[in-house]
Amino acid sequence: MPPGVVVTGMGVVSAIGRDVPSFTEALRGGRTGITDPAGARITGWSFPDEVLRLRELPARLRDRATRVAARSPLPLRVAVVAALQAWASAELHDRPLPPERVGLVVAGSNLTARYCHDAQAECATRPGRLRPSFALRALDTDHVGTLSAVLGTTGEGCTVGGASASGSVGLVAGARLVSSGEVDACLVVGAMLELGPLERRALTALGAMAPPGGDPTAMCRPFDAGRRGFVPGEGSACLVLESAATARRRGVAAVAAFAGGVTRLAANNLADPDEEVEAAVIAGALRRAGVRPHELSYVNGHGSASPLGDATEVRALRAALGVDFRVPVINSTKGLTGHCLTAAGVVEAVAAVVQLDGSFAHPNANLDHPIDPEVRFAGPVARSMPVEVALSSSFGFGGFNSAVVFTRPAG
Repeated sequence: MPPGVVVTGMGVVSAIGRDVPSFTEALRGGRTGITDPAGARITGWSFPDEVLRLRELPARLRDRATRVAARSPLPLRVAVVAALQAWASAELHDRPLPPERVGLVVAGSNLTARYCHDAQAECATRPGRLRPSFALRALDTDHVGTLSAVLGTTGEGCTVGGASASGSVGLVAGARLVSSGEVDACLVVGAMLELGPLERRALTALGAMAPPGGDPTAMCRPFDAGRRGFVPGEGSACLVLESAATARRRGVAAVAAFAGGVTRLAANNLADPDEEVEAAVIAGALRRAGVRPHELSYVNGHGSASPLGDATEVRALRAALGVDFRVPVINSTKGLTGHCLTAAGVVEAVAAVVQLDGSFAHPNANLDHPIDPEVRFAGPVARSMPVEVALSSSFGFGGFNSAVVFTRPAG
């Protein structure tokens, strides 16, 4: 990937923080949002109030957001707030770009599962209550249309799906739009997937999702010998990727450099992870970033607490890094946020960037018996450390594999 793509804005809404500062504080403190048997939930949240909190944005933009998205399903309202946060932190309201030079990539698919389930259940008994807007709201592309209408962007836009790797796939797609010159900046939004009861039952039967029981805060155990599967987490995040030249011209400081990213398929339509392809995307992302294995400071692992997935990921890291596999500190944000599913790659990219910027590694939740004692996992408390290069990996059902690398911005 050609050089010159930087991160100029970030936003996040999750069970552990409703904006980047509170999210960062929760990471440092190792505070888990998994307090409910159903997973990590966003609680005490009001869409209009969250929009009004963004007082740095013009009143007309906040008014447009509440008017356009007020009746949208919860996942889309959460995504709008995350995107507005990123828009504000990139100063796109004060130092704007032409609308046609701003792109939009929404990462995720099957985003309306719970919304459609609830609508179908209501329609079965009260068919007259079905709103005509359901024809639009049931489509994943409603995220793109609504976000574009709120922000006024008219550049290239699309949705990209890669199961649990969707977020990282979206980041690679957004970076390509910027580096190709198609747009000057691109918002990459990791969209929240709200599971319906059928999906929950099937994922538990598959052995991918941890069965409920016991202390919810101890359910998610990434990289631990006692792991039993992932725990769902609600959340959405947004990164503004921008050409370094455009950021300089606008006078906006970069938070990090997007140094490289790779996404590959494994010729597999099942839930089985592929060690060889996982190792290939990790090594490939480092090569594209111009980073040698011994220069890698930190890895935000996929670490979903899957019995097979975590073990495969550790072997892939060994294969990709070779003799330097003990160099980076490794943690999994999912132990705190839950598995944010299609949004996970972007939520965890925000986590990687704030740890890069803040020179720390957040704790690994519930890591009592590491599956590989030779790996340098983060401990039970946050670790202060210099982070020059951060890698975030994401692997999804159906053979989707992706990894992205962030470095400190030049200067």
